[in-house]
Amino acid sequence: MTSPKHIAVIDIGKTNAKLALVDATRMEEIAVETRPNTVRPGPPWPHFDLDGHWDFLLGALTHMQADHGIDAISVTTHGAAAVLLDEDGALAAPMLDYEHTGPDDMAGAYDALRPPFAETGTPRLPMGLNLGAQLHWMLEVDPALRDRTAHVVTYPQYWGYRLTGNWASDVTSLGCHTDLWNPWTGEPSSLVEKLGLADKLAPARHSSDILGTVHPEIAARTGLSPDTPVACGIHDSNASLYPHLAGRPAPFSVVSTGTWVVCMAVGGASVTLDPKRDTLVNVNAHGDPVPSSRFMGGREYEMIREGREATPTEADRAAVLDGLYLLPAIERNSGPFPGRPGGFTSEPRTEGQRMLALSWYLAMMTDTCLDLIAAEGPVIVEGPFGRNPDFLQMLAALRPGGVESATSATGTAIGSALLFVPDHRETPGTRAKPQDPEALRRYAEGWKAALEAVPQAS
Repeated sequence: MTSPKHIAVIDIGKTNAKLALVDATRMEEIAVETRPNTVRPGPPWPHFDLDGHWDFLLGALTHMQADHGIDAISVTTHGAAAVLLDEDGALAAPMLDYEHTGPDDMAGAYDALRPPFAETGTPRLPMGLNLGAQLHWMLEVDPALRDRTAHVVTYPQYWGYRLTGNWASDVTSLGCHTDLWNPWTGEPSSLVEKLGLADKLAPARHSSDILGTVHPEIAARTGLSPDTPVACGIHDSNASLYPHLAGRPAPFSVVSTGTWVVCMAVGGASVTLDPKRDTLVNVNAHGDPVPSSRFMGGREYEMIREGREATPTEADRAAVLDGLYLLPAIERNSGPFPGRPGGFTSEPRTEGQRMLALSWYLAMMTDTCLDLIAAEGPVIVEGPFGRNPDFLQMLAALRPGGVESATSATGTAIGSALLFVPDHRETPGTRAKPQDPEALRRYAEGWKAALEAVPQAS
Protein backbone atom coordinates (compact mmCIF):
# COMPACT_ATOMS: atom_id res chain seq x y z
CA MET A 1 0.00 0.00 0.00
CA THR A 2 1.33 3.43 -0.95
CA SER A 3 2.00 5.65 2.04
CA PRO A 4 -0.94 8.05 2.42
CA LYS A 5 -0.40 11.81 2.37
CA HIS A 6 -3.59 12.88 4.13
CA ILE A 7 -5.07 10.71 6.90
CA ALA A 8 -8.51 11.52 8.30
CA VAL A 9 -8.76 10.61 11.97
CA ILE A 10 -12.07 10.07 13.72
CA ASP A 11 -11.24 11.11 17.30
CA ILE A 12 -14.10 10.63 19.78
CA GLY A 13 -13.26 11.91 23.25
CA LYS A 14 -15.54 12.03 26.26
CA THR A 15 -16.15 15.76 25.77
CA ASN A 16 -15.96 16.27 21.99
CA ALA A 17 -16.21 14.33 18.76
CA LYS A 18 -13.64 15.41 16.19
CA LEU A 19 -12.54 14.71 12.66
CA ALA A 20 -8.95 15.77 12.09
CA LEU A 21 -7.03 15.65 8.83
CA VAL A 22 -3.35 14.85 9.42
CA ASP A 23 -0.59 15.62 6.95
CA ALA A 24 1.52 12.44 7.11
CA THR A 25 4.70 14.22 5.98
CA ARG A 26 4.67 16.97 8.60
CA MET A 27 2.67 14.97 11.16
CA GLU A 28 0.38 17.85 11.99
CA GLU A 29 -3.34 18.52 11.82
CA ILE A 30 -4.24 20.67 8.81
CA ALA A 31 -8.02 20.67 9.25
CA VAL A 32 -10.30 19.98 12.19
CA GLU A 33 -14.07 19.86 12.70
CA THR A 34 -15.68 19.17 16.09
CA ARG A 35 -19.04 18.73 17.77
CA PRO A 36 -19.92 18.26 21.46
CA ASN A 37 -20.22 14.69 22.67
CA THR A 38 -23.43 15.39 24.55
CA VAL A 39 -24.94 12.64 26.69
CA ARG A 40 -28.65 12.10 26.05
CA PRO A 41 -30.69 11.37 29.18
CA GLY A 42 -32.57 8.33 27.88
CA PRO A 43 -34.62 6.21 27.83
CA PRO A 44 -33.53 3.56 28.52
CA TRP A 45 -30.35 5.00 30.09
CA PRO A 46 -27.94 7.93 29.54
CA HIS A 47 -26.35 7.35 26.15
CA PHE A 48 -24.33 8.91 23.35
CA ASP A 49 -25.73 10.35 20.12
CA LEU A 50 -24.13 7.90 17.71
CA ASP A 51 -26.36 8.77 14.76
CA GLY A 52 -25.70 12.48 15.30
CA HIS A 53 -21.96 11.78 15.33
CA TRP A 54 -22.31 9.74 12.13
CA ASP A 55 -24.05 12.54 10.26
CA PHE A 56 -21.40 14.97 11.49
CA LEU A 57 -18.53 12.66 10.46
CA LEU A 58 -19.94 12.09 6.98
CA GLY A 59 -20.28 15.84 6.50
CA ALA A 60 -16.74 16.49 7.73
CA LEU A 61 -15.33 13.73 5.52
CA THR A 62 -17.12 15.30 2.55
CA HIS A 63 -15.66 18.76 3.28
CA MET A 64 -12.11 17.51 3.83
CA GLN A 65 -12.16 15.28 0.77
CA ALA A 66 -13.26 18.24 -1.36
CA ASP A 67 -10.76 20.68 0.16
CA HIS A 68 -7.68 18.50 0.62
CA GLY A 69 -8.24 14.90 -0.45
CA ILE A 70 -8.25 11.93 1.94
CA ASP A 71 -6.03 8.90 1.37
CA ALA A 72 -6.80 6.84 4.50
CA ILE A 73 -8.96 6.85 7.63
CA SER A 74 -8.02 5.95 11.19
CA VAL A 75 -10.06 5.95 14.40
CA THR A 76 -9.33 6.62 18.06
CA THR A 77 -11.82 6.85 20.92
CA HIS A 78 -12.05 6.96 24.68
CA GLY A 79 -12.11 3.65 26.52
CA ALA A 80 -14.73 1.93 28.69
CA ALA A 81 -16.91 1.76 25.61
CA ALA A 82 -18.49 -0.81 23.34
CA VAL A 83 -21.54 -0.97 21.08
CA LEU A 84 -24.04 -3.81 20.93
CA LEU A 85 -25.45 -4.52 17.47
CA ASP A 86 -28.22 -6.77 16.19
CA GLU A 87 -28.14 -9.17 13.24
CA ASP A 88 -28.74 -6.31 10.79
CA GLY A 89 -25.95 -4.16 12.22
CA ALA A 90 -28.34 -1.73 13.90
CA LEU A 91 -28.07 -0.79 17.57
CA ALA A 92 -29.33 -3.55 19.84
CA ALA A 93 -29.35 -0.88 22.58
CA PRO A 94 -28.12 2.69 22.99
CA MET A 95 -24.45 3.03 23.97
CA LEU A 96 -24.30 3.56 27.74
CA ASP A 97 -22.44 6.56 29.16
CA TYR A 98 -19.66 5.12 31.34
CA GLU A 99 -20.25 7.79 33.98
CA HIS A 100 -23.76 6.52 34.65
CA THR A 101 -24.00 5.15 38.20
CA GLY A 102 -26.45 2.38 37.34
CA PRO A 103 -23.79 -0.37 37.35
CA ASP A 104 -22.97 0.53 40.97
CA ASP A 105 -26.44 -0.72 41.95
CA MET A 106 -25.39 -4.25 40.98
CA ALA A 107 -21.81 -4.07 42.25
CA GLY A 108 -22.13 -7.08 44.52
CA ALA A 109 -23.48 -9.36 41.80
CA TYR A 110 -20.85 -8.16 39.36
CA ASP A 111 -18.00 -8.60 41.84
CA ALA A 112 -19.02 -12.23 42.20
CA LEU A 113 -18.55 -12.70 38.44
CA ARG A 114 -15.49 -10.62 37.56
CA PRO A 115 -12.10 -12.32 37.22
CA PRO A 116 -9.28 -11.55 39.66
CA PHE A 117 -6.72 -8.83 38.97
CA ALA A 118 -4.11 -11.53 38.32
CA GLU A 119 -6.09 -12.67 35.26
CA THR A 120 -6.97 -9.32 33.70
CA GLY A 121 -4.73 -6.60 35.16
CA THR A 122 -7.97 -4.66 35.70
CA PRO A 123 -8.66 -2.85 38.98
CA ARG A 124 -12.23 -2.54 40.19
CA LEU A 125 -13.52 0.87 39.15
CA PRO A 126 -16.78 2.72 39.88
CA MET A 127 -19.75 3.40 37.59
CA GLY A 128 -19.19 1.91 34.14
CA LEU A 129 -15.43 2.42 34.00
CA ASN A 130 -15.09 -1.37 33.88
CA LEU A 131 -16.69 -2.19 30.55
CA GLY A 132 -17.64 -5.61 31.89
CA ALA A 133 -19.71 -3.92 34.62
CA GLN A 134 -21.55 -1.90 31.95
CA LEU A 135 -22.41 -5.01 29.94
CA HIS A 136 -23.48 -6.93 33.04
CA TRP A 137 -25.78 -4.13 34.16
CA MET A 138 -27.38 -3.61 30.73
CA LEU A 139 -28.00 -7.33 30.27
CA GLU A 140 -29.64 -7.53 33.69
CA VAL A 141 -31.76 -4.40 33.29
CA ASP A 142 -32.93 -5.49 29.82
CA PRO A 143 -33.20 -9.31 29.89
CA ALA A 144 -34.05 -9.49 26.17
CA LEU A 145 -30.89 -7.63 25.19
CA ARG A 146 -28.67 -10.71 25.13
CA ASP A 147 -30.87 -12.37 22.49
CA ARG A 148 -31.08 -9.16 20.43
CA THR A 149 -27.30 -8.77 20.45
CA ALA A 150 -25.44 -10.44 17.61
CA HIS A 151 -22.16 -8.50 17.78
CA VAL A 152 -20.25 -6.67 20.51
CA VAL A 153 -17.69 -4.27 19.02
CA THR A 154 -15.35 -1.98 20.92
CA TYR A 155 -15.89 1.69 20.24
CA PRO A 156 -13.23 2.52 17.61
CA GLN A 157 -14.37 -0.47 15.58
CA TYR A 158 -17.99 0.64 15.67
CA TRP A 159 -17.00 3.55 13.45
CA GLY A 160 -14.88 1.19 11.37
CA TYR A 161 -17.94 -1.00 10.90
CA ARG A 162 -20.05 1.99 9.82
CA LEU A 163 -17.37 2.83 7.23
CA THR A 164 -16.54 -0.65 5.91
CA GLY A 165 -19.24 -3.09 7.01
CA ASN A 166 -16.62 -5.31 8.70
CA TRP A 167 -16.70 -6.47 12.34
CA ALA A 168 -13.79 -6.31 14.78
CA SER A 169 -12.67 -5.30 18.22
CA ASP A 170 -9.13 -4.18 19.01
CA VAL A 171 -6.60 -5.25 21.60
CA THR A 172 -6.02 -1.78 23.06
CA SER A 173 -9.72 -1.15 23.69
CA LEU A 174 -10.27 -4.62 25.15
CA GLY A 175 -7.15 -4.20 27.27
CA CYS A 176 -8.04 -0.91 29.00
CA HIS A 177 -9.56 -1.83 32.41
CA THR A 178 -12.47 -3.76 30.89
CA ASP A 179 -12.29 -7.07 32.87
CA LEU A 180 -12.85 -8.68 29.44
CA TRP A 181 -9.26 -9.38 28.33
CA ASN A 182 -6.29 -11.40 29.55
CA PRO A 183 -3.29 -9.26 28.54
CA TRP A 184 -0.77 -12.06 29.11
CA THR A 185 -2.46 -14.67 26.91
CA GLY A 186 -3.94 -12.21 24.40
CA GLU A 187 -7.37 -13.79 24.70
CA PRO A 188 -10.76 -12.88 26.17
CA SER A 189 -11.01 -13.36 29.91
CA SER A 190 -13.33 -15.84 31.59
CA LEU A 191 -15.88 -13.04 32.11
CA VAL A 192 -16.87 -13.00 28.44
CA GLU A 193 -18.25 -16.52 28.66
CA LYS A 194 -19.88 -15.84 32.05
CA LEU A 195 -21.78 -12.94 30.47
CA GLY A 196 -22.95 -15.17 27.62
CA LEU A 197 -21.05 -13.13 25.03
CA ALA A 198 -18.35 -15.56 23.91
CA ASP A 199 -19.91 -16.04 20.47
CA LYS A 200 -20.83 -12.36 20.13
CA LEU A 201 -17.59 -10.49 20.90
CA ALA A 202 -16.07 -9.42 17.59
CA PRO A 203 -12.61 -10.87 16.85
CA ALA A 204 -9.75 -8.87 18.35
CA ARG A 205 -7.26 -7.37 15.91
CA HIS A 206 -4.18 -5.21 16.20
CA SER A 207 -4.77 -1.49 15.88
CA SER A 208 -2.80 -1.07 12.65
CA ASP A 209 -4.58 -3.91 10.82
CA ILE A 210 -6.59 -2.72 7.83
CA LEU A 211 -10.24 -3.33 8.61
CA GLY A 212 -11.25 -2.81 4.99
CA THR A 213 -12.03 -0.07 2.47
CA VAL A 214 -14.93 2.35 2.63
CA HIS A 215 -18.27 0.98 1.56
CA PRO A 216 -19.34 2.07 -1.95
CA GLU A 217 -22.35 3.96 -0.53
CA ILE A 218 -20.04 5.94 1.80
CA ALA A 219 -17.69 6.68 -1.10
CA ALA A 220 -20.58 7.95 -3.23
CA ARG A 221 -21.92 10.16 -0.44
CA THR A 222 -18.57 11.73 0.59
CA GLY A 223 -16.54 11.75 -2.62
CA LEU A 224 -13.97 9.39 -1.11
CA SER A 225 -12.34 6.80 -3.32
CA PRO A 226 -13.90 3.36 -2.72
CA ASP A 227 -10.33 2.12 -2.28
CA THR A 228 -9.75 4.33 0.80
CA PRO A 229 -8.37 2.04 3.55
CA VAL A 230 -9.66 2.16 7.13
CA ALA A 231 -7.40 1.11 10.00
CA CYS A 232 -8.80 -1.05 12.79
CA GLY A 233 -8.31 1.78 15.31
CA ILE A 234 -6.92 2.42 18.79
CA HIS A 235 -7.79 3.45 22.35
CA ASP A 236 -6.81 7.09 22.94
CA SER A 237 -4.18 6.61 25.71
CA ASN A 238 -2.47 4.02 23.54
CA ALA A 239 -2.50 6.46 20.65
CA SER A 240 -0.26 8.70 22.79
CA LEU A 241 2.08 5.78 23.47
CA TYR A 242 2.20 4.50 19.89
CA PRO A 243 4.64 7.06 18.38
CA HIS A 244 7.32 5.94 20.83
CA LEU A 245 7.04 2.19 20.22
CA ALA A 246 8.84 2.44 16.88
CA GLY A 247 12.51 3.28 16.96
CA ARG A 248 12.97 3.89 20.69
CA PRO A 249 14.78 1.09 22.52
CA ALA A 250 13.29 -0.25 25.74
CA PRO A 251 13.25 0.38 28.60
CA PHE A 252 11.45 3.71 28.68
CA SER A 253 8.19 5.12 29.98
CA VAL A 254 5.64 7.58 28.67
CA VAL A 255 3.69 9.97 30.89
CA SER A 256 0.53 11.13 29.12
CA THR A 257 -0.79 14.25 30.84
CA GLY A 258 -4.22 15.82 30.71
CA THR A 259 -7.18 15.36 33.02
CA TRP A 260 -5.57 12.02 33.82
CA VAL A 261 -1.84 11.54 34.21
CA VAL A 262 -1.24 8.04 32.83
CA CYS A 263 2.20 6.48 33.29
CA MET A 264 3.08 3.54 31.02
CA ALA A 265 6.26 1.46 31.38
CA VAL A 266 7.76 -0.29 28.35
CA GLY A 267 10.42 -2.90 29.07
CA GLY A 268 10.77 -2.07 32.76
CA ALA A 269 11.57 -4.42 35.61
CA SER A 270 9.24 -7.21 36.68
CA VAL A 271 6.69 -5.89 39.15
CA THR A 272 3.68 -6.99 41.17
CA LEU A 273 1.04 -4.32 40.68
CA ASP A 274 -1.23 -3.12 43.48
CA PRO A 275 -4.74 -2.40 42.14
CA LYS A 276 -5.62 -0.53 45.34
CA ARG A 277 -3.14 2.15 44.28
CA ASP A 278 -4.62 2.72 40.81
CA THR A 279 -2.23 0.52 38.89
CA LEU A 280 -3.41 -1.57 35.98
CA VAL A 281 -2.26 -3.32 32.82
CA ASN A 282 -2.98 -1.67 29.50
CA VAL A 283 -2.38 -3.39 26.16
CA ASN A 284 -0.44 -1.54 23.46
CA ALA A 285 -1.09 -1.45 19.74
CA HIS A 286 1.07 -4.54 19.19
CA GLY A 287 -0.94 -6.53 21.73
CA ASP A 288 1.71 -6.42 24.47
CA PRO A 289 0.88 -5.82 28.16
CA VAL A 290 1.97 -2.43 29.51
CA PRO A 291 2.15 -1.90 33.30
CA SER A 292 0.42 1.42 33.95
CA SER A 293 -0.49 3.72 36.82
CA ARG A 294 -2.40 6.94 37.00
CA PHE A 295 -3.86 9.82 38.99
CA MET A 296 -6.11 12.75 38.07
CA GLY A 297 -3.25 15.23 37.88
CA GLY A 298 -4.88 17.64 35.45
CA ARG A 299 -8.02 17.84 37.54
CA GLU A 300 -5.95 18.34 40.72
CA TYR A 301 -4.01 21.11 38.98
CA GLU A 302 -7.21 22.97 38.20
CA MET A 303 -8.66 22.38 41.69
CA ILE A 304 -5.62 23.96 43.37
CA ARG A 305 -4.94 26.65 40.77
CA GLU A 306 -8.54 27.90 40.67
CA GLY A 307 -7.87 29.80 37.45
CA ARG A 308 -4.89 31.75 38.78
CA GLU A 309 -1.54 32.20 37.04
CA ALA A 310 1.81 33.09 38.63
CA THR A 311 5.53 32.72 37.95
CA PRO A 312 7.49 31.77 41.08
CA THR A 313 10.25 34.15 42.19
CA GLU A 314 13.51 33.13 43.82
CA ALA A 315 11.99 34.13 47.16
CA ASP A 316 9.05 31.81 46.41
CA ARG A 317 11.46 28.98 45.68
CA ALA A 318 13.32 29.51 48.94
CA ALA A 319 10.06 29.54 50.90
CA VAL A 320 8.75 26.34 49.32
CA LEU A 321 12.09 24.56 49.72
CA ASP A 322 11.96 25.46 53.39
CA GLY A 323 9.11 22.97 53.84
CA LEU A 324 5.88 24.03 52.15
CA TYR A 325 4.28 20.85 50.81
CA LEU A 326 1.11 19.94 48.98
CA LEU A 327 0.12 16.44 50.09
CA PRO A 328 -2.16 13.90 48.41
CA ALA A 329 -4.83 13.31 47.70
CA ILE A 330 -6.56 16.34 46.20
CA GLU A 331 -8.89 14.22 44.06
CA ARG A 332 -9.43 11.42 46.59
CA ASN A 333 -11.07 8.72 44.49
CA SER A 334 -8.06 7.80 42.37
CA GLY A 335 -4.29 7.68 42.29
CA PRO A 336 -1.63 6.03 44.47
CA PHE A 337 -2.94 7.57 47.73
CA PRO A 338 -6.73 7.18 47.55
CA GLY A 339 -8.78 8.51 50.41
CA ARG A 340 -6.01 10.48 52.10
CA PRO A 341 -6.86 13.97 53.41
CA GLY A 342 -4.72 16.09 51.10
CA GLY A 343 -3.85 19.77 51.14
CA PHE A 344 -1.07 22.24 51.91
CA THR A 345 0.95 21.76 55.09
CA SER A 346 0.62 25.53 55.54
CA GLU A 347 -1.14 28.15 53.47
CA PRO A 348 1.08 29.57 50.67
CA ARG A 349 1.79 33.25 51.20
CA THR A 350 2.02 34.08 47.48
CA GLU A 351 0.52 32.73 44.27
CA GLY A 352 4.04 31.89 43.13
CA GLN A 353 4.51 29.64 46.15
CA ARG A 354 1.17 27.98 45.45
CA MET A 355 2.04 27.27 41.81
CA LEU A 356 5.54 25.99 42.59
CA ALA A 357 4.42 23.64 45.37
CA LEU A 358 1.66 22.41 43.04
CA SER A 359 4.06 21.73 40.16
CA TRP A 360 6.46 19.87 42.43
CA TYR A 361 3.59 17.90 43.96
CA LEU A 362 2.48 16.75 40.51
CA ALA A 363 6.05 15.69 39.69
CA MET A 364 6.44 13.73 42.92
CA MET A 365 3.08 12.02 42.36
CA THR A 366 4.23 11.11 38.85
CA ASP A 367 7.49 9.74 40.25
CA THR A 368 5.48 7.64 42.72
CA CYS A 369 3.36 6.26 39.89
CA LEU A 370 6.49 5.39 37.89
CA ASP A 371 7.95 3.58 40.89
CA LEU A 372 4.75 1.56 41.28
CA ILE A 373 5.15 0.15 37.76
CA ALA A 374 8.96 -0.34 38.04
CA ALA A 375 9.64 2.06 35.19
CA GLU A 376 13.22 2.20 33.96
CA GLY A 377 15.10 4.29 31.41
CA PRO A 378 14.11 7.73 30.15
CA VAL A 379 10.70 9.25 30.84
CA ILE A 380 8.91 11.03 27.98
CA VAL A 381 6.29 13.56 29.09
CA GLU A 382 3.41 14.15 26.68
CA GLY A 383 0.81 16.89 26.89
CA PRO A 384 0.53 20.11 28.93
CA PHE A 385 2.80 19.09 31.83
CA GLY A 386 5.60 18.82 29.28
CA ARG A 387 5.49 22.63 29.06
CA ASN A 388 5.85 23.15 32.83
CA PRO A 389 9.56 23.65 33.62
CA ASP A 390 9.14 23.25 37.38
CA PHE A 391 7.32 19.94 36.93
CA LEU A 392 10.02 18.72 34.52
CA GLN A 393 12.94 19.77 36.69
CA MET A 394 11.61 18.04 39.81
CA LEU A 395 10.77 14.87 37.89
CA ALA A 396 14.20 14.89 36.24
CA ALA A 397 15.89 15.20 39.64
CA LEU A 398 14.07 12.06 40.79
CA ARG A 399 14.37 9.83 37.70
CA PRO A 400 17.86 8.41 37.08
CA GLY A 401 17.11 7.72 33.40
CA GLY A 402 16.34 11.37 32.70
CA VAL A 403 13.22 13.16 31.51
CA GLU A 404 12.28 14.43 28.06
CA SER A 405 9.40 16.65 27.04
CA ALA A 406 7.97 15.63 23.70
CA THR A 407 8.82 18.21 21.05
CA SER A 408 7.22 16.75 17.95
CA ALA A 409 3.51 16.81 17.21
CA THR A 410 1.68 14.50 19.58
CA GLY A 411 -1.81 13.71 20.66
CA THR A 412 -4.40 11.09 20.02
CA ALA A 413 -5.09 12.11 16.42
CA ILE A 414 -1.39 12.05 15.50
CA GLY A 415 -0.85 8.70 17.21
CA SER A 416 -3.84 7.26 15.41
CA ALA A 417 -2.62 8.59 12.05
CA LEU A 418 0.72 6.87 12.63
CA LEU A 419 -1.01 3.50 12.32
CA PHE A 420 -0.55 4.12 8.58
CA VAL A 421 3.11 5.22 8.90
CA PRO A 422 4.96 2.26 10.46
CA ASP A 423 8.41 3.60 9.55
CA HIS A 424 7.93 6.89 11.43
CA ARG A 425 10.68 7.67 13.93
CA GLU A 426 9.86 9.99 16.80
CA THR A 427 12.12 13.03 17.18
CA PRO A 428 13.99 12.95 20.52
CA GLY A 429 12.44 15.28 23.06
CA THR A 430 14.01 18.17 24.94
CA ARG A 431 15.89 16.86 27.95
CA ALA A 432 15.07 18.52 31.27
CA LYS A 433 18.05 19.82 33.28
CA PRO A 434 17.32 20.56 36.94
CA GLN A 435 19.20 23.57 38.30
CA ASP A 436 19.80 22.18 41.80
CA PRO A 437 18.96 18.48 41.77
CA GLU A 438 20.24 17.81 45.28
CA ALA A 439 17.95 20.45 46.76
CA LEU A 440 15.01 19.04 44.82
CA ARG A 441 15.75 15.51 46.03
CA ARG A 442 15.96 16.72 49.64
CA TYR A 443 12.59 18.43 49.18
CA ALA A 444 11.11 15.19 47.83
CA GLU A 445 12.38 13.30 50.87
CA GLY A 446 10.75 15.89 53.11
CA TRP A 447 7.48 15.46 51.17
CA LYS A 448 7.58 11.70 51.74
CA ALA A 449 8.23 12.20 55.45
CA ALA A 450 5.34 14.66 55.74
CA LEU A 451 3.11 12.20 53.89
CA GLU A 452 4.02 9.33 56.22
CA ALA A 453 3.13 11.48 59.21
CA VAL A 454 -0.48 11.84 57.98
CA PRO A 455 -2.75 9.00 59.15
CA GLN A 456 -4.11 6.86 56.32
CA ALA A 457 -7.81 6.69 55.69
CA SER A 458 -9.45 3.71 57.36
